[in-house]
Amino acid sequence: METGCFITPSRSLERAIELVSLADSLGYAACFTTHIAGWESLTVLAAYAHATKEIAIGTGVVPIYTRTPATMAQTAVTLDELSGGRLRLGLGVSHQVVVENWHGQRIERPVSEMREYVGIVRAILSGEQPPQGSKWRTNFRLVGVDPRPNLPIYIAALSPNMLRLAGEVGDGVMLWLCVPDYIRDVVVPAVREGRERAGRSLEGFQVVAAVPAAVVDTAEQKAAVYDALRGELLTYFSLPFYRAMLERAGFGEEIEAFDRAGGEVEGMKQAISNRFLDQLTGIGSKAELDTALDRYRQAGATLPCVGPAPKGDVEATLRAGAA
Repeated sequence: METGCFITPSRSLERAIELVSLADSLGYAACFTTHIAGWESLTVLAAYAHATKEIAIGTGVVPIYTRTPATMAQTAVTLDELSGGRLRLGLGVSHQVVVENWHGQRIERPVSEMREYVGIVRAILSGEQPPQGSKWRTNFRLVGVDPRPNLPIYIAALSPNMLRLAGEVGDGVMLWLCVPDYIRDVVVPAVREGRERAGRSLEGFQVVAAVPAAVVDTAEQKAAVYDALRGELLTYFSLPFYRAMLERAGFGEEIEAFDRAGGEVEGMKQAISNRFLDQLTGIGSKAELDTALDRYRQAGATLPCVGPAPKGDVEATLRAGAA
């Protein structure tokens, strides 16, 4: 019954490194960092590796369109060596607004492009000649570096098609905003189907689920955390991949209310219901956090990850989640 965590630096990279060191000392199995518009995630992992001894470190997740497969594999090998074999390479397709507006690339066939990308990265990590894809073509081979064919690759997925692909070609799947019922009813069956396509079982496959968490003492504090979390989730309720997943998960009413708000921030925030947040999060007492993590495990998450929520005490939450 392992537990992971998400620690993404905000303004202070030094503070994030302290928290990862704490998570390592508390016995967390893995720590992931996100890749958005601030600190560069793979470079951050180098700092995390230097500051820790046992905890696995990983990206949660880095978009595949930010690097060629050759660069991604080369960086992964370096980080895995630096961390003593503790890297978990989390890959995702991200979203059109990020890929096109930030990186000048295009998402055309997300599932096919992820399949192609992972195949090339795996071949390079294994010391093999990479296959030639339709989007990415390379003859890159590692030189003077021991192959790492077993370096774990986790794939971010929301839709059944991407979930099946994660099961087929990945070592794990990374989930965000997926409530336990969705994990049980959609994620696990789709991943199992993908594993069966590859002639494998679910044994050893990691289902990594981010659980927004905060240990608070009062109902007023919990309401404040919920309000701050709603503000952070506004972007996700605007993105097509997440909207489709949320509707599939039974939160179509929330999506409709969000759209009816017509861009008015408070209206959009209130559309993100307590019903959704109650299922998604572990915010409240330590017992409530424990219950939330167990709820994810029972649904099929093999590695529920404490993700400190805004307005919460990060250190207290990490200590409670580890216990």
